[in-house]
Amino acid sequence: MRRYYNHFLQHSLIQILSKSLFVSVISTASLVPSAFVLTSKADAQAPQSVNSGELRSYARAMLTMEPRRQQAFDEIKKIIGSGEVPKIVCNDNNSLNGLPGKAKDIAVNYCQSYQKVVEDNGLSIDRYNTITTQVQSNEDLKRQVYNILLRLQKNPESR
Repeated sequence: MRRYYNHFLQHSLIQILSKSLFVSVISTASLVPSAFVLTSKADAQAPQSVNSGELRSYARAMLTMEPRRQQAFDEIKKIIGSGEVPKIVCNDNNSLNGLPGKAKDIAVNYCQSYQKVVEDNGLSIDRYNTITTQVQSNEDLKRQVYNILLRLQKNPESR
């Protein structure tokens, strides 16, 4: 009986942690404009549908960068103090230049790191941003990303 309980408890904790990380990552994807934003030129064409390989790459990039995003945000918040962290758009020098010296360095390093992680996962920044927009507005894509994130967290070697 005790063995079953421990297995159940461990499984429950894994589910709770997985769901909380997912919520954190999805919330980040939906709220990225409040702190860090990866942007590029807008494309006037209709959005291309997202395939499963792209969703997996997207989820891997998000999962890799979420702890880094939180750390960068926390470091910038400490530098800025009681003020609100301004919107940081990675390819907008004005948003980066508006930050105090060390905070700007942190933001620039974060943006460069994010771009590298996205590209290392086989996506361009343009495609990553398109997928972000589609995930934010499509419940089915959100669910698919959620499921991929759960699988990646349960089996980290598959990243």
